[in-house]
Amino acid sequence: MGTSLQPVDMLSPGGNLESYMQAVNSIPVLSVEEERKLTENLHKEEDLEAARHLVMSHLRFVVYIAKSYSGYGLAQADLIQEGNVGLMKAVKRFNPEFGVRLVSFAVHWIKAEIHEFILRNWRIVKVATTKAQRKLFFNLRSAKKRLAWLSHEEVKAVAEDLGVEPKVVREMEGRLSSHDAAFDGGMDDDEDSAFQAPANYLEDHSHDPARRIEQENWTEDSNTRLSTAMSTLDERSQDILTQRWLSEGKATLHDLADKYGVSAERIRQLEKNAMKKVRALMEG
Repeated sequence: MGTSLQPVDMLSPGGNLESYMQAVNSIPVLSVEEERKLTENLHKEEDLEAARHLVMSHLRFVVYIAKSYSGYGLAQADLIQEGNVGLMKAVKRFNPEFGVRLVSFAVHWIKAEIHEFILRNWRIVKVATTKAQRKLFFNLRSAKKRLAWLSHEEVKAVAEDLGVEPKVVREMEGRLSSHDAAFDGGMDDDEDSAFQAPANYLEDHSHDPARRIEQENWTEDSNTRLSTAMSTLDERSQDILTQRWLSEGKATLHDLADKYGVSAERIRQLEKNAMKKVRALMEG
């Protein structure tokens, strides 16, 4: 435990990544006794130097774990940096009474921070938000060994292994296979491809004055036609349609059957005939 440690600012993966890896690999691994002594000093005496020593001696494990996430197109240095955050959280929470080595305890925290970073930065649009979706995201990425879509048997196997429905696996597979697109299109897009940008077909017309007036006129005309058509019905038919479709609290067939002293089937027939007549008058 007497080996000197390099300053923290010299061990940042943001600089020369190769030099960083060489530096962390040169830091000796702690023995069981050394680790226990340091964790006891940290836990009982809040010894910050002990915490620093524990973190530094485990940086090599973060690098090892971060390498397994190299297939997401994100910078290795960023993955390592996020893993280091998880390591520091683990050191802070580690208790020597747990009866396990720090590296076994820290794996969860290291991976959790890397997972969060990947899900935040892998796509502009989040592909996984719930805990179940996150588990499926990483397991499905590992399960897909080829570029082709999973077969029915493969989807079923993944679903059974993760305890989800096959349709959930298919949905996540679709998210993984999609790609982000610039809303306004790329700067280098030519005229033939520029029209495909979402900005050209995802316009918000809700505040277009012409469209709003058109919608208001259509609604007014529809209400007038409905009112005229309803006035041609007998009083009972009007009441049935009003109670069944135009009232806030929708009445049931049995409610109206009791009201008019007939069967629910008779009410259904009256409703059907009234609806047919109203529809014909409104479309005429």
